[in-house]
Amino acid sequence: MPRRTSSGEGSTFVQVQQQARALLSKLREEIQVKEADLKRLKEDESRLGLVTRKVSGAAAGTRLTRHRTTGGRINWRTVLEQLPKQFKASDVHGIRGMKDKRPSEIFAAVTRWIDAGMVNRKDRGLYERSS
Repeated sequence: MPRRTSSGEGSTFVQVQQQARALLSKLREEIQVKEADLKRLKEDESRLGLVTRKVSGAAAGTRLTRHRTTGGRINWRTVLEQLPKQFKASDVHGIRGMKDKRPSEIFAAVTRWIDAGMVNRKDRGLYERSS
């Protein structure tokens, strides 16, 4: 048999429900106001970007980058395996995915190979893979 509640308990619950609805309504209104402000600010940013000829990635809808990315980390061991027995640092650019690498990145890899004993320096700018 269900319990009966006193009229005071039921009315308190109804009052809390009404207060929660009122707060939720005010919160939704505040969110709409903030979203409208954000939209206006983004439009202002876009206009200013056009004036300065620098449109941000968010305003343009795309990400502007200086260099394209190759899609992840490079396995430098496989790069070394693709090089001829004797090679120059410039030969590394001929390997697929290495075209846009900076010289500093390539020389860092060559230095790591030398330190690991995988490559020997034959002459200035000339290297040889170890057997």
